[in-house]
Amino acid sequence: MSRQFLQRCSVLLLGSEEKQRRKTKMTALATALMVCCTLAMGLLVDGSGLNPQVVAWWATLALVGMFVVLALVRSGWSERYSDPSLALFQMLWALTFNAVAYVIAGPARALVLPVLVVIMMFGIFSHHRRQTLSLFFYAMTVYPLAILVTAVLETPRPPLAVLAAHLIIVMASLVTSTLMCLQVQGIRSRLRRQKAQLQDALQQIQHMAMRDHLTGLINRRQMSELMALELRRCQRSGRPLLLAQLDIDHFKTINDTHGHAVGDLALQAFSQTALANLRSSDVLARWGGEEFVLLMCDTQPGAATELLERLVSAVKAHVLAHGTQSIRMTVSIGWAQHQHGESLEETLQRADQALYKSKRDGRNRVTQAPPVKASTVPRPPLHADTKAAVALQLASVEPGSTRFSPSASR
Repeated sequence: MSRQFLQRCSVLLLGSEEKQRRKTKMTALATALMVCCTLAMGLLVDGSGLNPQVVAWWATLALVGMFVVLALVRSGWSERYSDPSLALFQMLWALTFNAVAYVIAGPARALVLPVLVVIMMFGIFSHHRRQTLSLFFYAMTVYPLAILVTAVLETPRPPLAVLAAHLIIVMASLVTSTLMCLQVQGIRSRLRRQKAQLQDALQQIQHMAMRDHLTGLINRRQMSELMALELRRCQRSGRPLLLAQLDIDHFKTINDTHGHAVGDLALQAFSQTALANLRSSDVLARWGGEEFVLLMCDTQPGAATELLERLVSAVKAHVLAHGTQSIRMTVSIGWAQHQHGESLEETLQRADQALYKSKRDGRNRVTQAPPVKASTVPRPPLHADTKAAVALQLASVEPGSTRFSPSASR
């Protein structure tokens, strides 16, 4: 109960979105630092004889500025600015009031100097070197000016040696803290670049694992997973699931006559032609060699036949130019509708048998596999664990295997 209460309080104070929480935390930390500084100045009013009215005005303005920034960041109002965390404004505000505190702190002004380093270290969290350098040059202007004002206006005048020592400490602190900030920012910048490069490499690896490198189509393993997923969706919704096997006719002759390089061009040309004549919902995969598998989603049998006939005509009409020669291709297709109680492997086998019929009947045609009689499908509906294993079952068949469709006679 107490843990849930603390979580609710955390969400209320910092927000629920992770980036918003980080920005609010850092702003709250900077505000807390300013509160501590104002409390310390309040104690110095009695201990060092500072002017209470001047300290009160200083503390009020300093705190109001920081709490306004905190409210803007927490509410998300600052998101409309180029710097949503308002980090540059916060540090400029803090540096200004720290320099003013040096002027009004009297004999205790040396206590103000360590806060300068803390303020500059907030620059580590900045993503821009320009902001850090701007803070450095601003601080290098305002702090020597504060020391000069102290040397001229304060009575009795503090020892010049002390002020010179303060100036040396200020300049050394600014240079050191700025160099550290720039170094850390450089490391963070390199890490961001490396992360982006790793993400790009991961995307490329994923693409290579899912795609056939020659045609750009999804590969056998990815297609097996998609078919298993679509099978589960169709079983829940009652929609038809259609699978087609496609095989380029006389592809071995193209390879033997023109060479494997032209054979690769033929595979690419076929893939591009097929994709241009399929719908966006259809999924075409290279199954192995010159064999392809097509998954047709939300398609009625009549529409499937029309789609595949159009694809056959488009492939036949395409001309692959190679030097002075023109190469034409045809494709034979067999397709089957998945039936209740059979596995994806069996549906692909029926589509493969229909493909063989297209080959026997003269190629360059589409053949639909006949429906399976109910008595030949004795198995009950697939259980969830069996359906989940279909993808692995299909993926276990090596590309080019003769388990489904021997290509020797094609």
